[in-house]
Amino acid sequence: MRIVFLGLSITSSWGNGHATNYRALVRELSRRGHDVLFCERDVPWYAAQRDLPEPPWGRTSLYGSLDDLAERHAEDVGAGDGDEEGHGAEADDDAVDDADDPPAPGAEVREQVMEVVAVGAEHAQGRWRVTLEQEDGQTALENLLTARIGATGGRLHAGRSRNDQVLAALRLFLRDAADALASGALAVAQALDGLAAREGRIELPGYTHMQQAMPSSVALWAGGFAAELRDDAEGLAATQRRIGKNPLGSAAGFGTPNLEISREATRRRLEFSVNHEPVTAVQLSRGKAEAQLLFEVTLLTQDLGRLAADLLLFYTQEFAFVALPEAFTTGSSIMPQKRNADVFELMRGRAAVAQAALAEVLGITQKLTSGYHRDLQLIKPPLMRGIDSALQTLEILPLALDGVQFQPENIHLDPSIHAAAAANALVSAEGIPFREAYRRVAEKLKDNK
Repeated sequence: MRIVFLGLSITSSWGNGHATNYRALVRELSRRGHDVLFCERDVPWYAAQRDLPEPPWGRTSLYGSLDDLAERHAEDVGAGDGDEEGHGAEADDDAVDDADDPPAPGAEVREQVMEVVAVGAEHAQGRWRVTLEQEDGQTALENLLTARIGATGGRLHAGRSRNDQVLAALRLFLRDAADALASGALAVAQALDGLAAREGRIELPGYTHMQQAMPSSVALWAGGFAAELRDDAEGLAATQRRIGKNPLGSAAGFGTPNLEISREATRRRLEFSVNHEPVTAVQLSRGKAEAQLLFEVTLLTQDLGRLAADLLLFYTQEFAFVALPEAFTTGSSIMPQKRNADVFELMRGRAAVAQAALAEVLGITQKLTSGYHRDLQLIKPPLMRGIDSALQTLEILPLALDGVQFQPENIHLDPSIHAAAAANALVSAEGIPFREAYRRVAEKLKDNK
């Protein structure tokens, strides 16, 4: 089981001044067979200073409230004046093997934090599920913690609402999804670069209105799609502006009156770019980042669909420009001579999935009044469907492109395909207007027929 401490490093400090050292906790988790990760960027520095192995880290949203919970536990066991806190820290330090390490939290705090981690691990193992009576994951977690650690578990929801918690989790998901989609688009572009490097010199007819128009090549054909896919990756990256706003602290949509919280702390720990201000804007923004991402996904899948459509056309017996890898084609149930390129047909069709998802999300939010509404829950199915569909195409397409082979013996360019070039040559050689050159070339072609 992989356990991730979100927004914590091995040297994290709590807001009340208690320095913490999670090494004892990590040892116990490791003893139980868990793979423990920290997601704070000062971990590599600390590891280098202590001559420790550097733990891997990255973005995740598994345990976003762990630090806040630990801080509340520390307030319970560390109450008193500064001297008593200092003595407690020294006593905890005695339990750590390395005398140079920062002081460790009290045993009671470690035990309570272990319960937080255990609840998450048990859910990942399928040992408990959110029930209908609990209504949601937030209530389920609070109930489980309260049952295990007593009244302290009831403090978990202070300063929080399901509204801002769900949106924070969704934006963390969207952040990673946008990165994954952009990386996938770039991977397809690189596969097209490879195809151009292998077979770029092969001539192709360039088509307008489904007729041969001007000479092209595999390099130009593949390069055009690669450029647009890189443009799609840039568009996906631009969605991070809306995704990167921290909703935590807005609670139900109107802040946390009479309860001081640090929105900046959650913004920093979860790596949001800014806090979403004012708090009343948070629920008004619902659906905008989602729709923007789906719009970019729609543009991406349309480019992928057009690429697939070209390859499907080139694969027909009438064209026979390309041979496709057999692993990406299927046989017919009754016609033994056929190999169908239905993998590429599905890629072509999936452009409609993202576009339909976008329309659905926009339709849900378009006439809502301000504040939170349960309608917003309906955004998630089309959002996930649009993202997942695109990711499936992006995962398989680079492998398919690696097996595409153009067959130059089947590619024939009509002699008239050089007509525009001939007209341009007359303009350059004789200095005549292009329209005159156009007329001369057209007459010559007509005579030759």
